[in-house]
Amino acid sequence: MITLSDVTLMRGSRVLLQHATAALYDGHKIGIIGRNGCGKSSLFAAIQGEFSPELGTLSVPKGVRIAAVSQQTPALDEAALDYVIDGDKELRRLQQARSVAIQNNNGEQIALIEDKLGIAGAWTIKTRAESLMDGLGFSKNEMQRPVKEFSGGWRMRLNLAQALIAPSDLLLLDEPTNHLDLDTIMYLEGFLKAYNGTLLCISHDRDFLDSFCSDILHFESGSLVLYKGNYSAYERLRAERIKAEKAARRKEEATLAHLQSFVDRFRYKASKAKQAQSMLKAIDRIKLTAVTQEESPFSFSFPEPDRTVQVLASFNEVDAGYGSDLVLSKINLQLLAGDRIGLLGRNGQGKSTFIKTLAGVLSPLHGSVTLGKDIKLGYFAQQELEELNLDKSALAHLQKLDPKASERELRSFLGSFAFSGDKALLPSGQLSGGEQARLALALIAFQKPNLLLLDEPTNHLDLEMREALTVALASYPGALVLVSHDRHLLEAIAEKLWLIDEGKVQEFNGDLNDYKDYLTQKHKQFADNLQSSTAKAPSMSPKAYKSKEDKRAMAQFRASLRPLKLEIESLEKNTAKLEARLSEIDGILAQGDIYQGDSNALEALMIERAQCAQDLERVEEEWLLKQSALDDIINEHNQEVSC
Repeated sequence: MITLSDVTLMRGSRVLLQHATAALYDGHKIGIIGRNGCGKSSLFAAIQGEFSPELGTLSVPKGVRIAAVSQQTPALDEAALDYVIDGDKELRRLQQARSVAIQNNNGEQIALIEDKLGIAGAWTIKTRAESLMDGLGFSKNEMQRPVKEFSGGWRMRLNLAQALIAPSDLLLLDEPTNHLDLDTIMYLEGFLKAYNGTLLCISHDRDFLDSFCSDILHFESGSLVLYKGNYSAYERLRAERIKAEKAARRKEEATLAHLQSFVDRFRYKASKAKQAQSMLKAIDRIKLTAVTQEESPFSFSFPEPDRTVQVLASFNEVDAGYGSDLVLSKINLQLLAGDRIGLLGRNGQGKSTFIKTLAGVLSPLHGSVTLGKDIKLGYFAQQELEELNLDKSALAHLQKLDPKASERELRSFLGSFAFSGDKALLPSGQLSGGEQARLALALIAFQKPNLLLLDEPTNHLDLEMREALTVALASYPGALVLVSHDRHLLEAIAEKLWLIDEGKVQEFNGDLNDYKDYLTQKHKQFADNLQSSTAKAPSMSPKAYKSKEDKRAMAQFRASLRPLKLEIESLEKNTAKLEARLSEIDGILAQGDIYQGDSNALEALMIERAQCAQDLERVEEEWLLKQSALDDIINEHNQEVSC
């Protein structure tokens, strides 16, 4: 257990924590949240012993194996796969010791080290590393490329892989999703669910934290508050506390109007049923967000566009890419008024290329993109931050857009983005990355676009600003195309999903849960291919056991598997019950009468459905772990028998 007792933590002259107390129990998976600069990363540094608290005690158990993501990646000639395996330092030490023993021709020492290597997983490390790297987005060929050939973002993925493959009792992850796309984040979620040690994870991605966290540790005004449950539970508990302190809530109806209208329009359309159900869940979450936003310094909206047309953009036989590098081919799509599109696909598949082509930043290599009359684009991308004049203030940027507007009007607008007082006069070069992103969003909103193109708008934004952006986009009346690894934002905002994969752009028929299943299947195919490329272990055939001792050992081995098999059978029964109840609830929700009756009954049903879905996901994950453990035990036993 990690304990903080009356801890005061400082960096320079700045007080981060004052008289903070918390107990973080072994085996718990704890999400750490708070505003940028509140001290989350400093807490990690203190846990790793890089510095000590000014007052109080921070206690970490002796001998605990800590794994964390390195922030430095040297430009090595070493292959990426070998670099990832280097993360298991004990394994590398044993391999080096074996090489020395072989050179010295010390048979006894070689045998002893071989046993230790087997315990350390040396015979499966290459397959495990390849499977991990595939999940993190590396192709088979890229695994053999030198580390020095990868960009900064991909080197951070290699460092993440090193931390994940290292045997550890305590895993520290500081914003692990920053350089990942949605596909990779979904893989990482599954990995962290299966992690057996204590996990501390700093993140601004609420859905990511929802997927695996058992607790949330919130930095609040220099103190630490530990909430039991995942991020949704934290938000619910905190919202209840805020509700008790505030007599009324005023923003809910306006905030939810657009989401509810979508549900009303598409509830009875079979092709949209899943998205409508996702929207119902998003509405419940937005309600909580609206409550907690009352304490946030951010409260803004995208103004009503001046006008729009029915067909906003048309792609006609478009090939898109860079020079001779073709990325997307034969795009034939229309973007209509009111469309709210979420783009799916791994990094490098062409999501940004598609948006840049739509925005006119890239010219089509072939075909044409036609924008409707009077279309006013609002385009946000990370490179757009570079277009800010670093010498000009937020106020000066707005004055350039509208020289006739009064300073009072402009300051009032900037205040909703938390640029008030002297902050509005600071040169943008003195702003943090998150503040610059916030300013870029403010400039876009000020121009009243009728088509928003948002390419990873939540990068550098803390949770409060992400929530404010979600609320603002939920009531935005125009059309939008969104690329984001923030699943909560996608679920709350996107009404259609388009998949970009293998050079094609096409509508994805399903919701994000279906997309997760799609990715899981793709990764399973890769893992199956890895498995089939290695020699298969012999089956548990009685013929392999000839003596009475062998038969007795076989019977004992089978008996030892019985408890695990019973657990698997029990999980399968629970899965069937939960699936049946979900089907029953969905049948009730598909009937129109339920929405005309008692709203409390509907709310209770929706809460039960959300709980069932969460329980089903947990049971299925547990089944996968148990089944995988059973398979591993059988395979290891068979390998021992065959030797």
